[in-house]
Amino acid sequence: MSPNYATWSKEELIARLTELELRVKGSPKYRNAKRDPSPTGGRTFHFKDHPLRKIAVKFCYSGWEYNGLAYQIDPTPLPTVEEVLFQAFAKARLVDPEAGLDGCGWERCGRTDVGVSAAGQVVSLWVRSALPANGSAPPVERLSGPDAAATEPFEQSLATDPPDATSDADNGDLEFPLLGIIDEPPSNSSAPPPRTEELHYVSILNRVLPPTIRVLAWSPVSPGFSARFNCRHRHYKYFFTSHDLDVSLMQQAANYLIGQHDFRNLSKLDPAKQIKDFHRCIMKAEISPVSGEGDNTMYVLDLMGSAFLYHQVRHIMAILFLVGTGLEPPSVISTLMNVDGTESSSSRSPVPIVDRKPEYQMADGLSLMLWDCAFTDSDVRWQTDDACGGGEAGSGTGLYRQLHSVHQRSLVHTTLEAHFLAAAARYHPPPPQHFPFSQTGLTTSTIQSLADTEPAVLAVPLGGGTYRRGVKYIPLLSRKRLDHVDVANERWRNGKGSRRGEKTDIGITVADDE
Repeated sequence: MSPNYATWSKEELIARLTELELRVKGSPKYRNAKRDPSPTGGRTFHFKDHPLRKIAVKFCYSGWEYNGLAYQIDPTPLPTVEEVLFQAFAKARLVDPEAGLDGCGWERCGRTDVGVSAAGQVVSLWVRSALPANGSAPPVERLSGPDAAATEPFEQSLATDPPDATSDADNGDLEFPLLGIIDEPPSNSSAPPPRTEELHYVSILNRVLPPTIRVLAWSPVSPGFSARFNCRHRHYKYFFTSHDLDVSLMQQAANYLIGQHDFRNLSKLDPAKQIKDFHRCIMKAEISPVSGEGDNTMYVLDLMGSAFLYHQVRHIMAILFLVGTGLEPPSVISTLMNVDGTESSSSRSPVPIVDRKPEYQMADGLSLMLWDCAFTDSDVRWQTDDACGGGEAGSGTGLYRQLHSVHQRSLVHTTLEAHFLAAAARYHPPPPQHFPFSQTGLTTSTIQSLADTEPAVLAVPLGGGTYRRGVKYIPLLSRKRLDHVDVANERWRNGKGSRRGEKTDIGITVADDE
């Protein structure tokens, strides 16, 4: 039987309210819940109360704007792509920001370096869904945080500046702030009817992302799907001009890459990963023209493989540039892959064994792009918001127009730069052309004999308009060799690796080096 509060004195009522307030404060519901009102005026709810689904997201980004793809714990000069992308997911309340990347099961298909772009990068993760749960989600405690707040109408509210997740309203000025909690009806009493249409992920994300990152499509995936391990192959493109290069020689060298080979001498060793097997399978290595004509023809190397080592593509391109100039023969690719004597040459002559990598500089990263990450049709079904009635802004036609506009401005910049060069050529003659040797008839020895007073400077292309300049060229196989990978790995285990293990044992997280 409820007490008759009408007969209670003021002191008795205050004592009763104080008792109820202390009781509610001690309840698990109060401790685990944040009672801020919904920013859009709807009912308050928590991230953990919403259904989840696992999806894959395909996106592109301009690598020169970022400090690489992978999220970094330590501060970086520029933001990373994953940092900005995850913040967009969190701002759109598709993931719980308190749980971080691990909390939503974040996995990337391929890691790109600082300055490297992508047109078809893929990540997989668990996100908030508008539809009933349709798969086994990760544990709730990993997917929800104490301060997460979201509302269903947020998809529509993104058309303007997204509201803050925390309301300015504060009940702390009221004498008894908890009466509303005691008397509120069950939260499911005003539950909205279930939705039959999924959230417009492409539009939602593109409205909060910078224009240098664009989400292209998304796909529902199974709970066990992994963007990394379900990928069948990665397709990279490296763009370069034919200036100073014999492209036919470069293609001859690229042909040696096809198949399963040991690429330790055509990549950068990262001892922290403790890699022992450097065999990778290349399915395609083809050079073809893209645009332009004459000395300024733009070419692209299409390199397709099941997986790649650290900086592998850029090391391969560096060697191809040396071959294109005539400084190295095409067979040098086969020689660098002959780590244990298993490689053979087309001329049936013995191939030197190179079990340690010679020193050389890798190609520039600006020209490199991760073009595509391929999956089976049974794993992914790429779709856009247009398929389910999504609006134009940030998706479909709108997205195409955005990228088309960027492309048009880039063409204008290219034309302007060409005219700057033409204006300079009226007063400053171009330097003598030494490469490619197959066309100039020169060699490293005859170049210096043609010099008047000062030694001739060799400008070896590194891609992206960069060059390595010097007066003397040392053949690759005559250069200083780096330590054997076994030696480098052991040195890391006994040094930095052991110190990292000690820090991990006492609970200090150490980030991997880039």
